[in-house]
Amino acid sequence: MIYQRIFALAILCIPGAASIYGWTWMRDIFFASFAGQPFDWLAFAGALTLFLGGLFFLAGFLFYRDDKNNLIQPMLRRKKKPASQEPQSKN
Repeated sequence: MIYQRIFALAILCIPGAASIYGWTWMRDIFFASFAGQPFDWLAFAGALTLFLGGLFFLAGFLFYRDDKNNLIQPMLRRKKKPASQEPQSKN
């Protein structure tokens, strides 16, 4: 049981580290452009992808966990499908 929690924490740290690295990379590109270097759009797009990918992964994990524990607002909850009733033939 303890190994599962450590493994889950490690899985959550990888996207978090990717987001931090993407944020740092974007900051460096942005400040380098102020120093007179040309703005590197391709590197900025890669850094933005890292940042948003990690952010969306962590946000999705938290949303899924809170949805499972009924901790989110009612308007954001998934609508439960009613039990499917098969039409009865009238013979």
